[in-house]
Amino acid sequence: MFGCCGCCSALRPRYKRLVDNIFPVTPQDGLVKANMEKLTFYSLSSPEKLDRIGEYLYQKAARDIYRKRHGFVIIAMEAMDQLLVACHAQTLNLFVESFLKMVQKLLESTEPQLQILATQSFVKFANIEEDTPSYHRRYDFFVSKFSAMCHSGDDREIRDNIRTAGIRGLQAVVRKTVSDDLVENIWEPVHMDKIVPSLLFNMQDSGFHMKEPGGGESAPDSKADPPMLAETCMRELVGRASFGHIRAVLRPVLKHFDLHELWVPNQFAIHTFRIIIFSIQAQYSYTVVETLMAHLDDNTKATPTIRTSIVDVLSKIIAIAAVESVGPSVLEIINSLLGHLKDSVRHVMSQTEEKLYQEALINALGEFANHLPDYQKIEIMMFIMNKIPYPLVDSNSQADNLLQSILLKSLLKVGTKYQTIHLNTTFPISFLEPLLRMSLAPDPEMRLLVQRILHTLIDRHHNLEKLIKPTINVKELDLTLEKSSRPDLIFINKHGPIIYDALYTNLQMDTNTVENIEAVYTTLALLCVELSSGETVIDLLQLVLGIQSLALNSTILSASQKFHLHAIVISLLTLIPVVIPIPALYDYAARIGKARKRDATHLLPDLREQYAANCQLANKLPHLMIDQMAVCEYVKAGGLDPTRLSHISPYGAGGTSAMAGTQRHSWVETSAKGSVVELATGTEVDSASSSPGVQRKLPEEELTFESMKHVLSENPEARKEAEAEKREQISHTFRTASFNELTKRTQPKHDILQNKLNEIFKSLSETNGPRQSTNEKKPSVPVYEQNFPELFIH
Repeated sequence: MFGCCGCCSALRPRYKRLVDNIFPVTPQDGLVKANMEKLTFYSLSSPEKLDRIGEYLYQKAARDIYRKRHGFVIIAMEAMDQLLVACHAQTLNLFVESFLKMVQKLLESTEPQLQILATQSFVKFANIEEDTPSYHRRYDFFVSKFSAMCHSGDDREIRDNIRTAGIRGLQAVVRKTVSDDLVENIWEPVHMDKIVPSLLFNMQDSGFHMKEPGGGESAPDSKADPPMLAETCMRELVGRASFGHIRAVLRPVLKHFDLHELWVPNQFAIHTFRIIIFSIQAQYSYTVVETLMAHLDDNTKATPTIRTSIVDVLSKIIAIAAVESVGPSVLEIINSLLGHLKDSVRHVMSQTEEKLYQEALINALGEFANHLPDYQKIEIMMFIMNKIPYPLVDSNSQADNLLQSILLKSLLKVGTKYQTIHLNTTFPISFLEPLLRMSLAPDPEMRLLVQRILHTLIDRHHNLEKLIKPTINVKELDLTLEKSSRPDLIFINKHGPIIYDALYTNLQMDTNTVENIEAVYTTLALLCVELSSGETVIDLLQLVLGIQSLALNSTILSASQKFHLHAIVISLLTLIPVVIPIPALYDYAARIGKARKRDATHLLPDLREQYAANCQLANKLPHLMIDQMAVCEYVKAGGLDPTRLSHISPYGAGGTSAMAGTQRHSWVETSAKGSVVELATGTEVDSASSSPGVQRKLPEEELTFESMKHVLSENPEARKEAEAEKREQISHTFRTASFNELTKRTQPKHDILQNKLNEIFKSLSETNGPRQSTNEKKPSVPVYEQNFPELFIH
């Protein structure tokens, strides 16, 4: 019997005898290394035998698995691994088929030890670069099996080992397939729908995502737990994805979060998408944002909480994508965010959750804009501005008002991320005009938002917090001042009138709250500080005097609102000579401030909602008002030309002296250029301060050669001093004289003018006499002889 067996053994093929010899008598002894070396040498010498060697090893291992002789199975697998590493011939493909059959056989076993062993062998195989790809080889079973291992539910120690093996197996499959486009396409949905959820399932078991993750967490070591290893595999998977395959990875991620309701709370979602956005190739990062936006579009019927969480995830990653976004993609994102804002406003207007969703959209918009270059931020602001419907006075739609408010908040959010360098760049006319038009909206909340947008864009030296409230203690603010650049001065000279006019019109509205008036003050104060130049002082002082006249003469503003205007007028008058050093004007403002502090504190900051009933109106306190003539003198003393300041203000009834209630000019006086009204004491009062282009003439001066010679030979300085003295006398008279006394003193002496007019009208009457109808009843006194009554405002 023994001789027969020995004879039969000698007849067996050599490769089988070499394979049989590597197995010991007992499996505990392990692989017979000497015989393994002989088998390796034989396979290298005769590579055509590799496929037979592999097939024979597979058969032996299959029998041992069936007989549960796991020791011999491990030895057979070890021999296969060594042959795989040693043989790099072109015929390796033949051996690989047997190798993969054996790995599959072990993975189908229920023994965790054999599954882990098979996974380790597959990882070794994946790291080998084959000379020629195998087009017919498929990995469907391995993807399915490794994915199933990732969901193992045994006791903790065995479970972690099996899950780790499954993750490593998926990682090996990805490495093996993505390196060659000719092999099976691993990016097909059938595979990604198994790989991605398996990785996410392991990642969510970790508490690591509860921390704030950075962009580059360190890679785990070889003893990493399943969650960390899954993160590493996810990074590698996303990093290997080309542009056409990004969505193949993102789609199962979004589906996993939807099915397992992982959006709320969204810490894990944020953690996952940060891993994706940091691992993806930079030029493809926009695709992640685009896919998330599309997913948000698909979930418009979801609860506001879920949509808020999705937008919150978007806001956390959108900044990274913004760096790589160029051209139309920027406006596409902005347009999509604005579209969701509009849909939210139209459908629901009262729910708290919906408001949180709107705030999340605005934050996402701001985060996106924050990482764009400045020129794109301006484009975004203009784009948003064009989306805002202009409010109509008769529009009572709550949805429209809310939409305007939401879009203005979005504009404000983008504005906070923008750093102004030059005002002409920040405020192109296509952006400035609609913004100023919106500043006159009927809703005070809307007007307040526009003012805050202006604050954000105008403030370049961080003076906003110091100027947020009106104050007369300007020197204590420690303002940061810098000389204005030429482009800024050109900008304010060109667009200043419409800006100032919009602010003045804003103050005329009777719906203004304390916040509205304070906001307009802040805007004017910032303009004064940021455009600190002698060229802008006169315009600002004109506006200040115009606001005072508005407070004195307005019939629609409440008493409290008038007090508010007087308070911001004295605050601005104190601020201007500090920004542009005019000591005399500052002292004048300080004197008025002290007088008001003594006699009328309600005309000083801080602004209040309600004032005491016994507070006197400013019209009854003329000595506490700002006098235009005095301001002109102090401005002139500061070296500036007050000519424009002495003209009629372009702001409604403003611009004349604050004593407009007592200073009067008759129609006769203002109808003739250069007409003169003398006081009883010989002091003149003319209309030059209220009529543009009217030049003052000396009393009863006739145009003769002697008078012209006198003008040419007269010392200009002496004449200027005389004129200044006369203006001071006029100012003093109107401050101190009673009403009756002023009435007597201002009676015009127009005998010469009246006689001339009589002659002219009489000649016209005689000329046109025959053409008049005889039926007309002639008045007893000719019209040209009737004097118009003097007009008083008291």
